Amino acid sequence: MLRRLVLTATVSAAALAAAVPSAGAVVLSPLPLPLLQRPAPEQPDRLTVIVSATGNTRTDGRYELECGPAGGTHPSAESACSRLEELARDQQDPFAPVAEDQMCTQQFGGPATARITGTWQGRQVDATFERSNGCEISRWQTLEPVLPNTRS
Repeated sequence: MLRRLVLTATVSAAALAAAVPSAGAVVLSPLPLPLLQRPAPEQPDRLTVIVSATGNTRTDGRYELECGPAGGTHPSAESACSRLEELARDQQDPFAPVAEDQMCTQQFGGPATARITGTWQGRQVDATFERSNGCEISRWQTLEPVLPNTRS
């Protein structure tokens, strides 16, 4: 096995050395394919947010959120889209579940629940949220104002 790896590496290095043009030579090559193709138009983020049991009938319900430009029936569409853009810039995934081996404080943040479905950053989202422990409370708060503030 080791002999095969050494032989493959040696042959690859020799082929590469032979392919490198000598100094001063001009090599013409076709344009790479990505430059010839038109970029795909960006899909706007579209999410359905369903919130219940927050203790506030004004925030419970079903909302549509569109970003790029901000719109839909979400009561804070502009600030919700701004928050999602911020999370994307920071390369955070706010829809990822809490890791199973994560240690979380045993506190109860209330009976509020939420489900978010749709597309964000070009990928499908189907995430549920609750406030059953410290990790879940933090996850909820990370998505405010996409999800309503449930603190009194």
